[in-house]
Amino acid sequence: MDKKEILDRLKNDEDYYGEFGQQFLSNSNISTLLNNPLALREPMKKIPAFLVGGYFHTAILEPEKLMNFKIVDTTSRNTKVYKEISNGEICMLQHEADKTQVLVETMMSNEVCRSLIRDGNVEYEVPGVTELFGNMWKGKADILNHDEKLIIDLKTTADIQGFKWSAQKYNYNSQAYIYSKMFDYEMVFIVIDKNTKQIGIYDCSTGFYEKGEQKVKQASEVYDMFYKDPNFKPDNYFINQTL
Repeated sequence: MDKKEILDRLKNDEDYYGEFGQQFLSNSNISTLLNNPLALREPMKKIPAFLVGGYFHTAILEPEKLMNFKIVDTTSRNTKVYKEISNGEICMLQHEADKTQVLVETMMSNEVCRSLIRDGNVEYEVPGVTELFGNMWKGKADILNHDEKLIIDLKTTADIQGFKWSAQKYNYNSQAYIYSKMFDYEMVFIVIDKNTKQIGIYDCSTGFYEKGEQKVKQASEVYDMFYKDPNFKPDNYFINQTL
């Protein structure tokens, strides 16, 4: 397949997250490769926070897909009503959807945010692939603003004052590095605090990209050893450190 055919398939969520997309590494693999490489591509446990984040992104970028979210009008996930309607799935609660909609309205009422997200030549949910350190990586940009030459990623946080720390912990630096190479634009994070509704716009320093590059390089080396070296025996793997 040529690159255009690959990108066309990756536009489809089933292909992006399914078997076809798993032939590529992604930023979501970084933490596993660096901390527990034997668990690579094990299914991620679904938690409500991921669902809320997905609802926030969808409401701004693809509102026509909001109908795909199952929303239960009950106070908690422990109620009989929730258990009957959810049928074992993790579903949004109505009050979570309502609070998330307020976040959406808050962000889109900010003139700077709205301009970056909506104005001019912008694309949403744009897939990309690139080769880094001998491996193929995939990604999907929330927003490509071609006028400003920016990749814009939307985030929610429980503590915007600690976002700079969270950006390191949750590998937003490796995401910024991968996407900058993939789309050849600079990365900007637009963040909203779920509690205070404060908004932050964060660009990326050279050092931030460099730390991300180091993570991607290290993750690639681990991947090569565990999954491309026929002589490597995972059963013999152990962590060796000095205390």
